[in-house]
Order: sequence, then C-alpha cells, then structure tokens
Amino acid sequence: MMEAVVALIVSGGFALSACGQDPSDKLADRVEAAAENRADAMEANADALRNQAEALDKKADRTRDVGEARSDAIEAADLNVATMSQAERDAIVANEAAAVR
Repeated sequence: MMEAVVALIVSGGFALSACGQDPSDKLADRVEAAAENRADAMEANADALRNQAEALDKKADRTRDVGEARSDAIEAADLNVATMSQAERDAIVANEAAAVR
C-alpha cells in the first residue's frame, strides 16, 4: 500500500518536473521510473518467494513429524514384517499405506 502511494507521488513529481525539461531529461526520468517499477516488481516477487519458502519449510517439518510418528507406531505395534510382501513394505515407506492398522 505504502509503495503504491510512493509510486503515485514519484510519478506525479515526474509529471510536474517534466514541464520545461529538455528531451534528454524527460527520457532520463522515464528510464529511472521504469527501472523503479521493475525493481518494485522484483521485490514483490522476492517477498512472494520468501513466503513460499517459509510454507515449504513448514510442510517439510510436518512431513518429518508424520514420519517420526509413523515410525514410532510401527515400533510400538511390533509388526510382523516378515509376513509382509516387499510391495506392502514399500507402500508403507512411501506413505501410500497405513503403517499400523
């Protein structure tokens, strides 16, 4: 929100300062304003990526917690793994099957 206000003030200032400027000054102001807009967009993208990274970190933590809980449940149930097929074991490891029923 604050960035939008600053952008309006800056662009308004450029419009007022453009009166009476020579063409090279006007072009320089446009270049600077365009660079500012691109930089603002980059910062917004960086903020979004930081938010995505934080969400992914939280998801990774939850995944570890679930894996630890499943491991503890398997150990507590003292499963007879010898009677399971390799496909059943693989499904449990891949979190595609219940660890304990």
